[in-house]
Amino acid sequence: MSAITSALPSSLFMIFLHPSTGPLVTFIGPGMEENHKEDGNGEVMADIPLEDLSLTKNENDAKRRSTESSVSSKDAEIAVTSGKQTYQPISNFETMAHLLKGNIGTGIFAMPSAFRNSGLWVGSVLLPVMAIICTHCMQMLVKSAAIMKKREGDFSISYADVAETACRTGPPQFAKYGRAFSITINVFICITQFGFCCVYLVFTSTNLQQVVEYYTELGWDVRIYMCFLTIPLIFLNWIRNLKLLAPVSLIANVLQMSSIVVVFYYIFRDPLPPVNSVPAFGSWGGLPLFFGTTVFTFEGIALVLPLQKDMRRPWDFKGWTGILNTGMVIVTCIYIAMGFYGYLAYGEDILGSITLNLPQDEVLAQVVKILLVIAICGNYAMQFYVPIPIIWPTLSKYAARYTSNDLAAERAFRTFMVLVTLLLAAAIPKIDLFISLVGAFGSSFLALIFPPLLEYVTQAPNVSKITITKEVLILVFGVIGFGTGTYAAILAIVQEFSGSD
Repeated sequence: MSAITSALPSSLFMIFLHPSTGPLVTFIGPGMEENHKEDGNGEVMADIPLEDLSLTKNENDAKRRSTESSVSSKDAEIAVTSGKQTYQPISNFETMAHLLKGNIGTGIFAMPSAFRNSGLWVGSVLLPVMAIICTHCMQMLVKSAAIMKKREGDFSISYADVAETACRTGPPQFAKYGRAFSITINVFICITQFGFCCVYLVFTSTNLQQVVEYYTELGWDVRIYMCFLTIPLIFLNWIRNLKLLAPVSLIANVLQMSSIVVVFYYIFRDPLPPVNSVPAFGSWGGLPLFFGTTVFTFEGIALVLPLQKDMRRPWDFKGWTGILNTGMVIVTCIYIAMGFYGYLAYGEDILGSITLNLPQDEVLAQVVKILLVIAICGNYAMQFYVPIPIIWPTLSKYAARYTSNDLAAERAFRTFMVLVTLLLAAAIPKIDLFISLVGAFGSSFLALIFPPLLEYVTQAPNVSKITITKEVLILVFGVIGFGTGTYAAILAIVQEFSGSD
């Protein structure tokens, strides 16, 4: 994610990505470069209108009124000027729309399966608790970025850059760990992004298999469908210009949101069974799997900084009734509805993705699966784009020793990585287990473990005992979830494919 916000030319567009949904694209006019600077490495650094924490409330209010006045004057100037377009920040409503789209996506189809692992009522309690913790960790990152803005002024805004700056500008004993902290975050971003791509490949191939097998009865293994889907994905991921992928992103988002509506239609079409028809508590062994799936769906922390940076009123993003908290409450309600009623409707027969439980003899249900295949393939390309600018610049130096054709070398690397996701997906062709593994292993670090560490480094040595206690509890919770969730997912995978109970 950090590479997207720092390495792209400012004359193209901003892009926000989330593991379960894919991309959200905001176009930037050619005049945007006037509002950006470059550091010594040539990276684009945007002015971040974050709230100055050193000011009092009254001073901040005055600053807000001044900012709003200047924005209005600038908008008026843009409206009467027929020359070069300049960047216009997004409204609160647009920010809310981006936040909702960025947190509601593929992971929602696995929520009923997650509720099967936890139990109906236990899942209904634990899911809001997870949402509160993950949202608070997002607030930690937002607050840390605001403090870095106060200390450094203009710097390249991203999760990894905030962490490195916090170490470099904080207590001296942390300075030497800044680069390592930044690299570690980028490593886990790459791991999770490729993990999301594997989940997408399993999701699309499984849904495609169910549709094709119903009408043709070919009897092909799901891995064969993965191989066929990989062919167009290779060529799709050769596209290096994000502007060309923007229409793909838009179509994917529309198809995905429409599919969610159709799934809810099938859930409520027939009378639901009584709530006591399914267990209130699943099993202790199922709770780590529930953790992995939940943290996978809520791991949108890399989205919050780019969203706040582009707002006309960035101070409205945080706070108890801010856009972030309000949006995550809506997201959580939708996830609870899908998990609770989806599990209640299909009971113990629920599959890894609820789309696989839709009636196969109805055209609408089959069309939804095909549309989701198309949508997720588009999201695959966008998620795949994130780690490339992080990894390829280093590898390109070695590739230059063997070939002078940079384009061919990069395409070969992209092809190789798509094949790697194919091999991983073929090794674990189970949607729910793969989501739990990726969520527990990768997403837990980005969503739960790194934020309290970052907050401590940012505020040290002036950290209260209450804050330290909170940070330790979240850190321990994240580490336990990582350990038990990863172990449970791997154990379930081994049992699934070894035939043991």
